[in-house]
Amino acid sequence: MIVETDARATLVKLSGTTLTLTDPAEDVRGRKVVDQAGEEVGEVDDLLIDDREHKVRFLQVSSGGFLGLGATQFLIPVDAVTRVTEEAVHIDQARERLTGAPRYKPDVVDTRYAGEVYGYYGYPPFWGPGYLYPAYPYYP
Repeated sequence: MIVETDARATLVKLSGTTLTLTDPAEDVRGRKVVDQAGEEVGEVDDLLIDDREHKVRFLQVSSGGFLGLGATQFLIPVDAVTRVTEEAVHIDQARERLTGAPRYKPDVVDTRYAGEVYGYYGYPPFWGPGYLYPAYPYYP
């Protein structure tokens, strides 16, 4: 899956490339995702990174299902991350908010969809003017 966002960057799934992250601490695949109330809401399946700066832009999260079947997948902007531990990625959203998030379908991800995801969670898109990359994963 490739997402063209502007003339400067393309989003790619980390697992589908030979790219590596500049800082291995940013690779949180396999960790559980915990909402603002401390409840587990899913697991990080993959990371969407931009191919220019090699920065994580979205977490691909899977929730529910059994043995990978029937799971719901959605994207969470890295801007929502408040803390990263060895076991979990903590986000500033409530479980209820995640249930209404735009569903992730790899064949329809484009700039409009990515912008919709950012807007849903209340963050400006990374390709917008004045965007500042969050301190992810360097939270206390």
